[in-house]
Amino acid sequence: MLKRALENQVAIITGAANGCGRAAVKLFLEAGARVVGADLDRASGEDLARQVRDERFVFVHADVSKADDVSRIVDTARSRFHRIDILHNQAGAIVVKPLLELTETDYEFVLDNNLRSVFLMTQAVLPDMLRQGRGVFVNTSSVSGSTATPMETIYCSSKAAVTQFTRAVAVEFRDKGIRANAICPGFVRTKHGEVEMEQLRKLGINASERDIAAMQGRMCEPEEVARVALFLASEDSGFINGAEIPVDNTFTAI
Repeated sequence: MLKRALENQVAIITGAANGCGRAAVKLFLEAGARVVGADLDRASGEDLARQVRDERFVFVHADVSKADDVSRIVDTARSRFHRIDILHNQAGAIVVKPLLELTETDYEFVLDNNLRSVFLMTQAVLPDMLRQGRGVFVNTSSVSGSTATPMETIYCSSKAAVTQFTRAVAVEFRDKGIRANAICPGFVRTKHGEVEMEQLRKLGINASERDIAAMQGRMCEPEEVARVALFLASEDSGFINGAEIPVDNTFTAI
């Protein structure tokens, strides 16, 4: 881990209650950051707060696809910690269905959670970062943004959009002290990943752990994604901007 790499930095992490977001909260705290974690899963978020038992962590129960909730998250960071240096957009959702069975509700659910949330959170914190003259965005995309999986049309499309959104932010605000990079994990051992694999198998797609091992060696662990987020949030990655970073152990290289 990058020891104290985020000393005195303030980070907002969405999707903080479970999986990669939960792992990122713990690593960011260990690296010296003050963290506001947001998630729709109140029970898991409150459990995380009890587990870390750290006054530098605040959990906010919120839906990051809703503008009012986004404002509440950002206001919490401002009131408790008085600045915002890092936004790690980790929250996301998936629907696994054949294309012809997808509904407008499915479309809105995935795009709201995967893209709208990133847009709203970015707009909400960017003015603070511009006033400071520095800020870092770490957005979680997916290998599905550059490769296609059957039965995941909307998910793949949404993640491609997240990657391109990240690049566009980096290009627009590079000369104002802003960095933005996208992490693109393969299959990760999280609740999200397990549900995805189960749904794919039910639809006849080869998605057992053995199948995943053939594509990327083994399942990725949440902490392995979180460590990349920590690196990208720190000044050790100061000249990395507008990048798409695969965390996939050759999934996209084969």
